[in-house]
Amino acid sequence: MWRRVSRPEDGRVTEIIAGLYMSPLELLALSAGVALVVARWLPPAARPRVTIASGAVLVLSAIVLSVVGIRWQMLPVLAGAAVALPFALSPLLRRRSGRPAWRARWWLALPGSVVCLGLMATAPVSAWGFPVPVFPEPSGGFAVGTRVVQWTDPRRPETFTADPNDRRTVVVQLWYPARKSPAGAQRAQYLGRTEHEARIVSDALAHEVGLPGFLIDGVPRARSRSVFDAPVAGGGERFPVVLFSPGSGGVRTQNTAWAEELAGHGYVVAALDHPYDSAAVVLDDGRTIHTKLASTGDRDKDDKLAVDWTAVRAADLGFVLTRLEHLDRGEITDPLTGRLDTGRVAATGHSMGGAAALQAARQDQRFDAVIDLDGYPHGPTSPSLRRPTLALTQAITPGTDPDYIPRLTEALRLGTATSYRLTVPGAAHLTFMDGPLYLPPVPSIVGSLGRTESPHVVAATTLAFLDTTLRDKPGDLAGVLSTYGDLSVYPSGQGNSR
Repeated sequence: MWRRVSRPEDGRVTEIIAGLYMSPLELLALSAGVALVVARWLPPAARPRVTIASGAVLVLSAIVLSVVGIRWQMLPVLAGAAVALPFALSPLLRRRSGRPAWRARWWLALPGSVVCLGLMATAPVSAWGFPVPVFPEPSGGFAVGTRVVQWTDPRRPETFTADPNDRRTVVVQLWYPARKSPAGAQRAQYLGRTEHEARIVSDALAHEVGLPGFLIDGVPRARSRSVFDAPVAGGGERFPVVLFSPGSGGVRTQNTAWAEELAGHGYVVAALDHPYDSAAVVLDDGRTIHTKLASTGDRDKDDKLAVDWTAVRAADLGFVLTRLEHLDRGEITDPLTGRLDTGRVAATGHSMGGAAALQAARQDQRFDAVIDLDGYPHGPTSPSLRRPTLALTQAITPGTDPDYIPRLTEALRLGTATSYRLTVPGAAHLTFMDGPLYLPPVPSIVGSLGRTESPHVVAATTLAFLDTTLRDKPGDLAGVLSTYGDLSVYPSGQGNSR
């Protein structure tokens, strides 16, 4: 399986081979570097040919990589080759000049060869640990289109700035069912509309979690499975709407694999950037707004701040739904006019975004269902939830967080509609976003489900819930959900376990 991660003019040299997480050009440079080191230990007749050939291939590969964009994972390969190259070429040059050939003693050459090969071996290991993400192909019957819009709410002042004339602005990315694009159509850039925007967002996300930006430099190189501005699918069908709020410091694109899977099954997903909360938000005028949220270290103060921030996010979700209603009625010129079923809408979110989805559904009866992806319910638990809710969580014990499950259970028990809490074995907090696709597969970070199974579980469970609640699809929803983990069901305020 091959996955393009760069501009078409770069050619096939920068396509990533799934499973190896390196491009053909990178593999060629790695092979040439290894051959250059190994040539020292070949029979005398083979040494000159292998040395010259591998050296030439290595130099050419390095030149092309420097032009199309070299990843940091390849730097140890080039360093090892740079150390080995003079020792490999010296005997050949001395022989051509008529001087006696000189070669290092084997007991000196062996440690050097081992060091060079060890350096080169870090390339595939680091490429596997911090890969260019390869997005799963959506399994639904629709191709997927995407685009970005920016909307300002004239009724709400921006509370994060001191300017009394500043009004709340949000950036929204839409994923929608689209017509099939021509073969070779350019796929959407991940994390941004352009690679420049993607790098700004990637650097901000790395800073948010305390990582050096270069470690995830493969992420802004990635392309997802959707196509920017693809024509909307034909047929006149109206599509249910799913609004999504990311985690604290998260960005609108953090659940792209999930959004594309839903769009492929006939949903329109609208994911929000929350300025001054999201790690970085690039506005239409080119300005970048970085997060202003920061923990104080005082638990009580942080809890109060989280309640306030959740309220802002919930208001953002309600505002975007209003704009989508205007868009569907034709008050905003848009290709999706007349294609949105704003009578079937779900509020969803990850982490703090999940808390915002719960709050939005309490306050705004236009939301028909709620999905909370591992989000602690900040804010009041009243009024009661009157919409079916699905809460997906990692395995949490009183030892890891004594308040989370009791608080979430209370919110679901007080609801007047059937709700579900599914504990997914092997999940971690970042399992419920795109993190497993590009972060090291360390269970404490991204869970133990793996890069393929993580997005599958999240998409399969949420699709089953949405199909039942928004599309009235018949079937045993509790039975389907329980196949993915430990399920608790809360019908009409009564807690049952399954």
